[in-house]
Amino acid sequence: MLWIFSDPEALSRAAAALFARRARQAIRRSGRFAVALSGGQTPRQAYEWLARSPCRDAVEWDRVHVFWGDERCVPFEDPRNNARMAFEALLTHVPIPQDQIHPIACADDPKAAAARYERILRDFFGERPARFDLIFLGLGEDGHTASLFPSSPALEEQVRWVVAVEEVTPPRVTLTFPLLNQAYLVAFLVSGANKAGILREVLRSPSDPRRWPAQGIRPIGGRILWLVDRAACSLL
Repeated sequence: MLWIFSDPEALSRAAAALFARRARQAIRRSGRFAVALSGGQTPRQAYEWLARSPCRDAVEWDRVHVFWGDERCVPFEDPRNNARMAFEALLTHVPIPQDQIHPIACADDPKAAAARYERILRDFFGERPARFDLIFLGLGEDGHTASLFPSSPALEEQVRWVVAVEEVTPPRVTLTFPLLNQAYLVAFLVSGANKAGILREVLRSPSDPRRWPAQGIRPIGGRILWLVDRAACSLL
């Protein structure tokens, strides 16, 4: 499903409202809300809206559990760190218990960090289905999403939920298709004219996840929602 907005601000407000709505639905269904966040400027704006009323007041934050779809393996203090951005924009402004926030700490050893994060996720889901209630993803100009890059070995992973991606600088840790595709809802946030070409390729080209990794996001029993602004969809 494609939702088109006039500008990044309208897109961001809609993403914040989506978070709040999905949180209410998940808490009614299972008593908790499990969300995986993404980095980037468009999500930052969404998180900032979410930290304000009325969205902030509509969420039972003591039942929210926050994870990340990927992380650059840099220190938390580095401006490129996805978790740092989410803390600045959202998490320090809402009453969420700190032990329900699960950043990916991978600055020292990406492979060990990936294994550790997978253990955290498996312990969290336990006997329940390993399904995030909501995953926010972005879209890179090369078609990547999370840290799943074109032709990366991570695209072939069929068992592990989390892997290190060491062919890029800095290295990264990312969730993989086996976990991402179990989500109830995946929401791509895409804005800007620089994304128009790749959005057209991903949505209209024959499926080739090795070339366009975002095409590999196909939730089993779940849904994909594309939130895009007019500039990003100008070539559709």
